[in-house]
Amino acid sequence: MGKKSAPRKVAENEAMAYARLIRTSPQKLNVVAQAIRGQDCEKALSELTFSKRRVANEVKKVLQSAIANAENNQQLDVDRLYVAEASTGRDFVMKRWRPRARGRMGRIFKPFSNLTIVVREREETA
Repeated sequence: MGKKSAPRKVAENEAMAYARLIRTSPQKLNVVAQAIRGQDCEKALSELTFSKRRVANEVKKVLQSAIANAENNQQLDVDRLYVAEASTGRDFVMKRWRPRARGRMGRIFKPFSNLTIVVREREETA
């Protein structure tokens, strides 16, 4: 009499990892996500390791989580994985105020982002 299980969000040859509340703007996060889209997971990990962007470390953690999900939950071959999707989204924005000259206030926005990474197993070419 329980609830019916929800259908899978990804296919059988895919695995997904999702991160919320990443403390950067979606625009900056998308620059890093765009750099790894379509790449093999090993190459994407090495690119994120040596990237100069601060948010690259967070993206690397999410990618490692997606690879671990593929290996442990879906029993996919780690050597044939590639980054199929890397999408960013907007979360909430903290609004702060800074006093300015002549009694005015300056707005400071501190945006947060979401990140979804889907890794897929490459088809065997015979």
